[in-house]
Amino acid sequence: MTREIKQMDKLIETYYTAEQGYHPFLITKDWQVAQLNFMPEQSFSNIVKLDLHAQTDEVFVLTKGLAVLIAGVLAGERISFHCIKMQVGVTYNIPANTWHNIAMDTAAQVIIAEKSNTHLGDFIYHPLSASQIIELQEKIKDCLQENI
Repeated sequence: MTREIKQMDKLIETYYTAEQGYHPFLITKDWQVAQLNFMPEQSFSNIVKLDLHAQTDEVFVLTKGLAVLIAGVLAGERISFHCIKMQVGVTYNIPANTWHNIAMDTAAQVIIAEKSNTHLGDFIYHPLSASQIIELQEKIKDCLQENI
């Protein structure tokens, strides 16, 4: 992994990676910051599951590209999807215990802040059925068409 970490005069640290995927790079006792760059499983047509964190909210800030933040409400076998086309520089929060995911184009980069070490165990996944995947793809497509 090519990860650029600079320490300027030991007072200012900077973090950045151009590599695909999820990269937690600043982990303290209480919270962490990560960079999520496009990866194929996050593309607009490849979302097949939702995630949930029980111990933390998750904050998303789009810094580049195009992304859709997805929240889901489960009611038995039914899922109600809520999608928002993210705007660069706007802070979005997904509260703890909310099913969610993010769909991205190949240029997208997102900064994520959450409770420390969330990526090591505070997550459960809900796989989507074939019909739910099709429904979500339509919601994402509609979301991307808004405000064009």
